[in-house]
Amino acid sequence: MWKNTGKGRPEFASEPGPGQESVWDYPRPPSLVPDPRLIEVRAGGRLLIATRQAYRVLETASPPTFYLPPEKLEPDVLVSTAGRSYCEWKGEAVYWALEGSSEAVAWSYPEPTPAFLPIRGYLSFYPGRVECYVAGERVRGQPGGFYGGWITDEIVGPVKGEPGTGHW
Repeated sequence: MWKNTGKGRPEFASEPGPGQESVWDYPRPPSLVPDPRLIEVRAGGRLLIATRQAYRVLETASPPTFYLPPEKLEPDVLVSTAGRSYCEWKGEAVYWALEGSSEAVAWSYPEPTPAFLPIRGYLSFYPGRVECYVAGERVRGQPGGFYGGWITDEIVGPVKGEPGTGHW
């Protein structure tokens, strides 16, 4: 059972400075928040998507994941790829690769749970596999091989996925 649910920051958490957010202040279960900043995703210098109509999912201990409307995606850049996963909050995820590749660079929820219906079909990208930007700042990927959180200078942790965080 989780001890930390966003209702109190644990002793080991970094204190956020002005204009920063602590991942330990995010709720569990997670919340879905619209984000009007310019979000861009590029691969090999090619712009894949740019939007000001993103959503952030905020969950205790994890950097935000950004979900982007599929209609803003450049045509013919993503193909469905193997694999599925299940999130207790959002439902079953499907994965997407760049055309000509089999490595997943994005995922989406075609039939999300009721609380996450606004992101039905929206895409979230792994910032460690493609170039992601929030308001011009290059995003750093969440540590570990599975998670896809977006770390910017506004985010303080430590975050899930770093060494020694397996019990979170």
